[in-house]
Amino acid sequence: MSTATVGDILAILLFVIGTFGVLVGFPIAFSLAGFSLMFAALGWALGAFDPIILTSLPSRYFGLMTNEVLVAVPLFIFMGAVLERSKIAEALLETMGQLFGSMRGGLAISVVIVGALLAASTGVVGATVVTMGLLSLPAMMRAGYHPGLATGVICASGTLGQIIPPSVILIFVGDLLMGANLLAGQRTGKPVDPVSVGDLFAGAFLPGLALVGLYIIYILVLAVVRPRDCPALVMTDAERASLGRRFVRALIPPLLLIIAVLGSILGGIATPTEAASIGAVGAMVLAAFNRAFSFATLLAVMRNTAVISALVFGIVLGVSVFSLVFRGLGGEHLVEQVLSNVPGGAFGAVMAVMLVMFVLGFFMDTIEIILIVVPITAPVIIAMGVEPVWLGVMIGVNLQTAFLTPPVGFALFYMRAVAPASITTGAIYRGIIPFVALQVMAIAILWMAPGLATWLPKMVFPDAVPAAGSGQPGSVLDDILKNPSGGAPAPAGSPLDQLLNQPPPSDKPSADDPVLDRLLNKRN
Repeated sequence: MSTATVGDILAILLFVIGTFGVLVGFPIAFSLAGFSLMFAALGWALGAFDPIILTSLPSRYFGLMTNEVLVAVPLFIFMGAVLERSKIAEALLETMGQLFGSMRGGLAISVVIVGALLAASTGVVGATVVTMGLLSLPAMMRAGYHPGLATGVICASGTLGQIIPPSVILIFVGDLLMGANLLAGQRTGKPVDPVSVGDLFAGAFLPGLALVGLYIIYILVLAVVRPRDCPALVMTDAERASLGRRFVRALIPPLLLIIAVLGSILGGIATPTEAASIGAVGAMVLAAFNRAFSFATLLAVMRNTAVISALVFGIVLGVSVFSLVFRGLGGEHLVEQVLSNVPGGAFGAVMAVMLVMFVLGFFMDTIEIILIVVPITAPVIIAMGVEPVWLGVMIGVNLQTAFLTPPVGFALFYMRAVAPASITTGAIYRGIIPFVALQVMAIAILWMAPGLATWLPKMVFPDAVPAAGSGQPGSVLDDILKNPSGGAPAPAGSPLDQLLNQPPPSDKPSADDPVLDRLLNKRN
């Protein structure tokens, strides 16, 4: 048996056993890193892995820590934690519920709209689901809503923060796609259009609104077909008289924050990281305006932000070991061969990856799936001619189901934690089924109409696409893409991509890189 075959077998076993370790409950950072080191030692003993590959980990970890794009992650987490304590969601839910409550299904529609507004304000799923579950579920149950519909619409609306920017998930996907896009250009030898997190934010905006529209249409149809499940809300004369004033006061603060964050990104005024800092400061201002901000609150928010950020980046560091070992064993070329041989070309390859991610979403968290699957598959798919922004938005909508599908649907866990004992877990699971079907429908619509994801980025960032034959940079990423010597693009990527992606063996190493010289001489 050849060394390459042994490496392929070990790469497959590493993926299967590492995934199994995550599924049985081992922490993903330690599970993937530990199994990867074990397989690296086994591959070294069998001559299929060179341990010198692991010497690049320190520099890649440093690249992750100095990545300006990923600074937006803790800032958005901080912003969401502050807003969770600022009573904005409570005021929104109350006034929106009364505004639409006079019609059948109006209370559920208000939950969807508030979920979208909170998603555009915070980008954090867990806080949104818990907040809306605590505030709106009792009101919906008092109004006579069916428990399945009430819990289903809260869970689905709470997960809109996955796809509606600013989304923490989209930051990771966008950063990975930057590097994947560059690797695809190196493989094909063709110039590539730059892609950024801002492009992905703009691309996800319209599909996110379309998903909100699908939810609302479903509720309106249900109000006609099964009116008993979503009755109208009864209001007093005093509540009707003050509704307009309370609505304006509840709506203006989150709208101002949305304009400050998304408007600065889509308007080209600020990068996502700069906009995240604006959002963090704006959230503190709004909390102070609502008299819900104090030193104790700030201390608790900072502690929560540090814990959540450490968990997220701990996963990134652990998965980086997995990615390096997987590529060192030859797994990247195995994936390339498999996707290239899937019937249907690029269409079949994207369909296969989407199905794998959808199934993994039943058992794994979204960040885990992204960091494992995207660095391995995205360069191959983009090299087939697939638009990176469209691919990133498809991944975001697809993996939104990871929050909704049992047994590891975190939105369901959050709902179970705040729902009363009278609502069974089975009712929560059954209530989410129609909304999962709506998300599958949204994926199908986005597949048939890719312009939903690609039109707005081209309108908002027209200079991001370099003109044919022009040597002038069209965006900041062109500084990475252009090669002073006029040859092929330099093998550079974002720091996170450098962390997760080993340069393909076909790349010619520089003369002063003895590590790559040794690796390539060994392969040759």
